Amino acid sequence: MNDYTTGLFKQIIKKEISDFFPGYFSLVMATGIVSIACHFLHFPFLSRLLFNLNIVFFAWLMICFTGHILFFFKNFKNNISEHSKSPGYLTLIAGTNVLGSGFVVTTQYQSLAIYLLLFSTLAWFVLIYTIFVMITIKKDKPGLEKGINGIWLLMVVSTQSIVVLTAQLAPYLPIAKEVALFFALSMFLLGSLLYIILITLIFYRLTFFELKAEEFAPPYWINMGGVSIITLAGSLLLLNAEQWAFLLSISPFLKGFTIMFWAIGTWWIPIILILGAWRHLYRKIPLFYHHQYWGMVFPLGMYTVCTYQLSKATEIDFLMAIPSRFVYIAITAWAVAVFGMVHKMISNLKLKP
Repeated sequence: MNDYTTGLFKQIIKKEISDFFPGYFSLVMATGIVSIACHFLHFPFLSRLLFNLNIVFFAWLMICFTGHILFFFKNFKNNISEHSKSPGYLTLIAGTNVLGSGFVVTTQYQSLAIYLLLFSTLAWFVLIYTIFVMITIKKDKPGLEKGINGIWLLMVVSTQSIVVLTAQLAPYLPIAKEVALFFALSMFLLGSLLYIILITLIFYRLTFFELKAEEFAPPYWINMGGVSIITLAGSLLLLNAEQWAFLLSISPFLKGFTIMFWAIGTWWIPIILILGAWRHLYRKIPLFYHHQYWGMVFPLGMYTVCTYQLSKATEIDFLMAIPSRFVYIAITAWAVAVFGMVHKMISNLKLKP
């Protein structure tokens, strides 16, 4: 590698750290959930490959994120106080918990998953309240049509990701199962209410304000991804119901509530597909790689996994036909996104003549 290539590489790395995309951990979320889907649907080699890649992705993004805060704190402060960007940082929490779930499901290394859960829970408290305070005290606030989009539902996704990993680790945590499950149940209900509040605002924005094709970006897929992870969290609580008498007593409520959210997520899929076709085919918005596209892959993988677990938790066997087919869509979407990412990296590193 000559001096020019080395200098170009360093310049690209510096730019990646200084302009760190707030939602970049969606790469970890997407890769991790597709790996878990592959594990459940009997693609062991692909599941393990994606899991190992995800460890590399997570480590690299943690280095970039840490450098972003330490050396470019002004950029971080500007992003976290901006309505349309700040919730993106919550992908750190969801990505950490999806990786933790991968350790539980794929490797059975519960001890590592516990440390990831502790880190993500602490990060949740810091980031959630920081974001709310920053956007609340901000003087110049955007209107609803400019300030809110699907990325706000990362508040739901990050909260429910803690529920998912807590439910998976309940037998292994150094606290009573009842305490762990009560915490998970409380976070489940909080995340569910946050979805109802936020999706009402997003639905209002979509239906009563002009929506330009450029504005219907991949984060709107989280409209479906948010309810999918609620469904997964509810299903895992149901699967753990026998470990706590109170949870068992409210299982009929949990079943109805969980199926309701699954139905909402299923309802969103055709709408998002139609609007995506309108954006790219009718309005001719070119399709090119952006970090945001991982926010589309994650919901596809999450819908696969949540439907699989819902079928197990409710013993509705015919639902299993959905994840057995949807997993191929999730794998294809991940492959297309990673191809775009690699192509962009190669283009950036390409030497000028």
